[in-house]
Amino acid sequence: QEPLAQSGGGSVQVGGSLRLDCALSAAPRYSVRLAWFRQGSGKEREGVACLDRGDGRAYYADSVKGRFTTDREPANNTLYLEMSDLSPADTGIYYCALAMEYGGDWDARRQYTYWGKGAQVTVSS
Repeated sequence: QEPLAQSGGGSVQVGGSLRLDCALSAAPRYSVRLAWFRQGSGKEREGVACLDRGDGRAYYADSVKGRFTTDREPANNTLYLEMSDLSPADTGIYYCALAMEYGGDWDARRQYTYWGKGAQVTVSS
C-alpha cells in the first residue's frame, strides 16, 4: 500500500473547482508537515499549501491564497486540497507530501521524505 495514496483531480474549465485527496492510512503516524506541491510543464515543483501539525495552521502560496484550502479529515485520515476559481496557471501535476522533521520554510522540498504519485489537474479556457 502506498504511504500517500492520491485521488481526485481531472479537467475543468476556467473558474471551476476540483478537489484532491491524499489518504494517509499507510503513512508514518508521526509527521510535522503535510503539504501539496505542483509542477507545471517545464517548471520546477513549487509549494502550494501546507498544514503544519505543530502550530495547526495552514500556509499557502500567494498565488493560491483565498482560492485553495487544505485540511485533514480525521475520520478517514485524509489530507485534502479544495481548489476553486481555477485558471490555466493552476494546470500541472499535484503531489501531496509528508515531512517528519522540520527543514526550513514550509515549501522547502528537501524536508519532505514521503511523496504521493501525483494527480493531473488541467484547467482550460
